[in-house]
Order: sequence, then structure tokens, then C-alpha cells
Amino acid sequence: MSIQTPSAVIMLRNPFQPQQREVFPASYHLTIRQWLQTHGVAEFDVPTICIKDGAPVLRADWATTRIDGILIFVTLPQGGGGGGGKNPLRTVLMIAVMVVATVYGGPLGASLGFSGNLATAVGSSIIMTAGSVLVSALVPLPTPNMPSFATGGGSMAQPSPTYSLQGQGNYARLAQPIPVIYGRHLVYPDLAASPYGEYRNNEQYLHQLHCIGLGEYDIEQIRIEDTPIAAFEEVEMQIIPPGGSNTLFNPDVVTAAEVAGQELLAAVWTGGFALNPQETQATHIGIDILLPRGLYFANDAGGLDARTATWQVDARRIDDAGDPLGDWATLGTEILTLATSTPQRLTFSYAVAPGRYEARLQRLDVKDASNRAGHELRWGEVRGYLVNPTLPANLTLLALKMRATDNLSQRSSRMVNCLVTRKLPVWSPGSGWSTPQPTRSLAWAFADAVRADYGAKLADTRLDLAALHRLDAIWTDRGDTFDAVFDQSITVWEAMTRIARSGRAVPFLQGGVVRIVRDEHKTLPVALFSARNIVKGSLKIQYVMPGEDTADAVTVEYFNPRTWKPDEVTVSLPGSACNKPGKVNLFGCTSEAQARREGLYIAAANRYRRRLVTFCTEMEGLIPTYGDLIAISHDMPSWGVSGEVLAWDGETRTATVSEPLAWQAGVSHYLALRNADGSVAGPYRVTRGTTDRHAVFDATPDSIPQTGAIAERTHFAFGVGEAWSQLARVMGIRPRGEQVEMTCVAENPAVHSADQG
Repeated sequence: MSIQTPSAVIMLRNPFQPQQREVFPASYHLTIRQWLQTHGVAEFDVPTICIKDGAPVLRADWATTRIDGILIFVTLPQGGGGGGGKNPLRTVLMIAVMVVATVYGGPLGASLGFSGNLATAVGSSIIMTAGSVLVSALVPLPTPNMPSFATGGGSMAQPSPTYSLQGQGNYARLAQPIPVIYGRHLVYPDLAASPYGEYRNNEQYLHQLHCIGLGEYDIEQIRIEDTPIAAFEEVEMQIIPPGGSNTLFNPDVVTAAEVAGQELLAAVWTGGFALNPQETQATHIGIDILLPRGLYFANDAGGLDARTATWQVDARRIDDAGDPLGDWATLGTEILTLATSTPQRLTFSYAVAPGRYEARLQRLDVKDASNRAGHELRWGEVRGYLVNPTLPANLTLLALKMRATDNLSQRSSRMVNCLVTRKLPVWSPGSGWSTPQPTRSLAWAFADAVRADYGAKLADTRLDLAALHRLDAIWTDRGDTFDAVFDQSITVWEAMTRIARSGRAVPFLQGGVVRIVRDEHKTLPVALFSARNIVKGSLKIQYVMPGEDTADAVTVEYFNPRTWKPDEVTVSLPGSACNKPGKVNLFGCTSEAQARREGLYIAAANRYRRRLVTFCTEMEGLIPTYGDLIAISHDMPSWGVSGEVLAWDGETRTATVSEPLAWQAGVSHYLALRNADGSVAGPYRVTRGTTDRHAVFDATPDSIPQTGAIAERTHFAFGVGEAWSQLARVMGIRPRGEQVEMTCVAENPAVHSADQG
């Protein structure tokens, strides 16, 4: 005699809270699909998996699988992701989850108060569901390629109107960053408020408020598409500097979407429609009236007789919930008499006490429905003119009031662009900061990014102003500028890096101070490292060998100031085949000459800087900083001869050293000394003394070498010509306990001679 296993169906809608479950007894004669139908479940609204006795059941098998055990429906937690693709790591992790569910499902279910097969089923389903969520967090599914906003799919990030050819134009870029412009650039300013129209003398006037950007600007030219705005007589404009006010029109106007040309009928109220949103106050109400056929009656003589149209405008105050705060009040009873077949468009404005309002309209006369009459009356729009707030203090705005004509189309009204130059304060050692002035300087753009409220908000003491002043003179002499628009959300450090990169520089943080260093030609090293202060066995040299894919030319993308569109120039060094150019986008560059210089510099660095040097030293490794030039003397790669000065004879200017020196006939020899502060003195021209360990100086060195009586002996580096050491550029300094690990790149003067930079 067989004994049937008790059957039950469990609904687990939250796998992370198994106590909140629903248990239903079930007949083992029913299939899964039949049981769902008896309980009124045609399909689940959210992703749900079915587990029978600890094993998943596919939906295709629900119609044939009977409930002869414990059946659990588990709702999967919802989240992002989606897409296709496979990940081997994800597959391995899911297999591991299944194994854990099989082994530990029973004990987990028992701890929750279940027993037997029910405990195993519940515990396994909880582990599988929670495990799959964990795997998805560690190894997420591939994200699908979402369509861009231009293709109708919608996107949170909107295109840059400056750097996107498809996005050029004036848009209301909601929830996007306010542009920050540096240097001289052509921009399509964003809409700072919703445009609206009004009618006067049967002509439409469009009101647009544009945001040029944060800060002050010298506006060189304002155009509509490619035509200067002065060519449009129908356009009035006002440039609003930071802290100014808009005297051309009220920019804070809302238009009720419910009103869209409804016909007004006699004795029938149209509305009311709420004008302004919650927590706003309107001081004026604007009503647009349309007569699409004009207002006339065609008489028997072929002329036009006058006709009259009459309507009433009511309004009442409402609260934020939309409930009325009083009775309707008549704002105006309008009467219009005309004899014209020309369509009429009229705007009526009514002053009201500040508050939130709704409005309604009613026609008072009866429409003449004759085919010979033009007597149709429509409600075009209704607007609420809000209490005009104070404009943001640090914005430059452009207000335009444009009369719609054949010369100014709807499309061209959204193609307003401005050629502007940013005004920034300039610092000098004697005078400090100046008043804002037009500038294209990289240095002061970098300083603004560090100091401004929309930047790092750092005090002047946190910025190396002296270095910026020195670099500004170099960049000005070379003709290097920075002309760019930041209208996408990036970090402040990324912005500073982009600015510095246009001038061949890199920002770094040292001791809480933001510093900037330019990769420029240097001849005097700031420190000397030799076998005496390099940790034994720590010197490593990595040779980066060129391969088949190594770029032999550089294509630099920049912004052409003639077309204000992306352009590019390809440069290469002598002897390069120029078959595999590497592409670089030089953000902020608007000069072909500057793009060529930077391209040649990058190409030269790619050719000549192919040796990376790392070593460990003690605390003197903290003397140089990022980008500094150091000298390395070591016998392992045959970079000169190094050691200590054992004795010094001031009368004969002779130094006795610890290592035998490799003297060669017919060539000049040089010897450099390390000063007490770690800096380098020399190199000095020397000749052989009485032995190979004696070097006679042509001139007395700037500081007398220490020979060990009261201080550490002076270190030296010796060699033929410039081979007394290997010059290297510091790329990284990492403290390692009581030691410092230094990463450098072997310097080659050809990098800077390629573009005389």
C-alpha cells in the first residue's frame, strides 16, 4: 500500500523574509497550471520561479507537472541590468550556489521552523534566490545598448550643444550642469526658462531667456545660425551680467497645457484650468484669443460687414491641493468688432493679487454659423506670470524678444549662438588678483577650477600661484591657450586634468596644495641618486620595445575656430612611415599650430621615452616631486661612476674619491657633487690627478665637499661628457615604510627638441 506525500503550495513573495509566506494545501491530482487557474492566477505580474521539492520547474512543464510534493513560487527581487551575453564566472558562481542550496537547504529550513521535505524545499529556494542576487551584484548581466534620446529612446544624459553636431541648438537641458566656459568659444546657450509667445497687433512675439554660462563674459558676437543678430530688425535683446535683472520681459511664466485652441461657445464655460503649479504665485494672467477665420460677414455686394464677438474671462484663487479659496471673479468682458477675413490673434493681460489661480472663459454672444460669416472664437493659451524672482548671482544671461516674421522662422529662433570670451581674475606676485578680464590663459582657467564655488572651493593658500604665474608666461609666449566648454558632469579633478593637459602639464596634490607641473626641457637635476643611496638590488630597468601595433604618427583632434567644428591634423617625426597613427583628442585646443606642437611632442615621447626606471631609496626620495628631473648614477647599467669623496685639497682643488675613475684620453670628463640638502652641484670639468682616484677641478666648486669629519661624505657622479649619469623624469613617489620607491622614465632631450618645447 502506497502512502501519498502531503502536498502544499507556498507563495514566497519576499525571499529575504521567509516568515512572510502563504501556505495553501493542494491536491496531488492537480497540475501546476490547473492549481494556478483554480486560484485565479493566469500569469504572474513580476518574475517568479517555481521550485518543486528543491528543483526548479520550467514554465513549459507547468501544464504536465503534478503537485505531488512541496511546491514553492518565489518572487525574484527586481533591479536594473538586462541584456545578453555570457560570462563564464557567472556560470561557475551559479553552480556553486546550487551546490550550497542542496547541502544546506535542509538545515536552513529547519532553523525556520519547518520539517522534512518542506524544510529542504524552503531552505533551498531561499539560498538559490539570495545566491542569484549576490551573483548578479558581483557579476552583473551585460547592460543592453539603450537607444539615445535622438532616436526616441530617451536618456538621462543630454547631448552637449557645443561638441555634439546633432545636438547643436538651444535646448532646455533639464537637470544638466550649467555650462562653464573658458577662453574664447562659440556656444549655443541653453534655455534658462520656458519660452512663451504673446500677440500684439496680430503679430506674435517670442520671449526666450538663454543661459550663456557661469561667470562673466566678453560677448564678441551674437548670431542666429550664421547671421549676426543685428541683421534681424525684429529682435530685441538684453545681455544680463551676473547680479543683473531682466528688464525686457518676465521670464518666469508658466503655460497651462490643458488649453490648446478650444472653441468658445455661447453660455458654456470652458475651464477652469489651473494656471500655475503648487507653491507659486502669479501676479498676471495672460489669455490668448484666436479668430482663425477673422471676424466679418460677406454681404451681397461682395464686401465685408463688421461682426462683433463678446466673451468673459473669470478667475479664482485655489490652494496647493486645487481647492477653491473663493468665488469666481470676472477679470474682463471683452468686445471685439472687426470686418476682416484675416485670422486674428490677440493677447489680453490681467493683473491679479499674488496667488495660485484657475481661469475659465465663456462666449457671451451667439456664433453666426453662416458660411458667409467668420465668427469662430477659440481660446489659444492661458499663462500665469509668476512673481519675478531674483536671477542667480553668478550667471550671464541673454534675453531675446523676437517678432515672428518670414525672416525669422521657428527653427532659426532656436539656433541662437554667441561668440564669447571668459573673464577671469589674473594673479601677479606684486598685485595679487586683478578684476575679471577677458583671457584665454590655461593658468587662470586652472586657478578658477580650483577656487570657484562650482570647482574645488579651495583657498589661495591651497594653490601654487607662483608656479601658475611662471607657466602662464611660458604658455603665452608659445601661444598655447585653453578654449573649452564644460557642459557635462565630471569631477573637479578631471576638469583640472583636462585644462592642464592642453598645456602639456599635469596637476598633483602635495601636502594639501594643488600643484601643476609642465613637461618641459630641464637640464639641472634636483637630486642625485647613486649606488650609495639606492637600496641594493632595487634598481630595475624596463625597456618598452616597439611592436607591430606601435603608433608611428599622431592624429590630434582639435576644434577649428573657423568652422567651430572638430578638425584634426596628423604629424610624424622624420623617418616615420606614418602608417599607424594614434589618435588623441586635445580638449580645449582651438589652434592648429598648438595641435601640431602637442602632436610632435607626443610622437617624440613615444619614440624616445621607452625606458622605465624604478628603485628604492631612503628619506631623500621625498626631496624631488612629480615631474622633477633627477640624476641616476649606477654601475649596473654603466651610468657613470659613483661613490664618495674621501678627501679634499682646497689649494690644488683635488678630490680623492672612493672608486677608481675611468679616465679616457682626448675627451672631457665631468664630476657632479651632491650637496648637503640633496641637490646637485655641477657637473664640473675635471682632469686626472696623480692616480685614477684623484680628480682635479678646473674651478672651485660652489660648496666644499664633506669628507666625513662632521657630516656624511659628499656623494659624487663621474663620467665622460654628459654620460656622468642618466637623467630621468620622476613619475611616481611611493613611501614604503622607512624607504621610498621611485618610478622614473629615462629622459631624452630629443623629446623637447621635436617641437622646440
